[in-house]
Amino acid sequence: MAVHQVVVGYAVDADVEAWMELAERVRDAFPGLALDAYRETLRRAVADGRALCAKDGEALVGVLLLSDQHNGIGFLAVHPRNRGRGVASALVRRMLEVLPAGEDVHVTTYREGDPLGIAPRAFYKRLGFEEGELVTRYGYPCQRFVLRRG
Repeated sequence: MAVHQVVVGYAVDADVEAWMELAERVRDAFPGLALDAYRETLRRAVADGRALCAKDGEALVGVLLLSDQHNGIGFLAVHPRNRGRGVASALVRRMLEVLPAGEDVHVTTYREGDPLGIAPRAFYKRLGFEEGELVTRYGYPCQRFVLRRG
């Protein structure tokens, strides 16, 4: 079996369909994700240079959409068969390289006690994110996390 290096770079228009297939596959983990509206958000993000993707060879294995409202993550997903291989960490490292170095980084994820939040909360905490305010996104109870860099 050939071993490929995961490479993270900016998404291009040709990546949109594979990205949308991944979003469809993981949509149950993202309450309120409306795929038709998301496709348009993604197209704008690709055009604006706010969409990062991780590829293993030609296969898209993870995606990160930079938030257009906050300095941080708007959407982060890794293909289920590629989880636990450092794909999400590689995407976040690349994001930190492109965001302004002195500004805090934000992400909204699940609240403590939500079964959907066990892995994402542990992941963000490992990277140094701290728990922030409780919020509601798309009608779902969430919590903001912040990585202090300022």
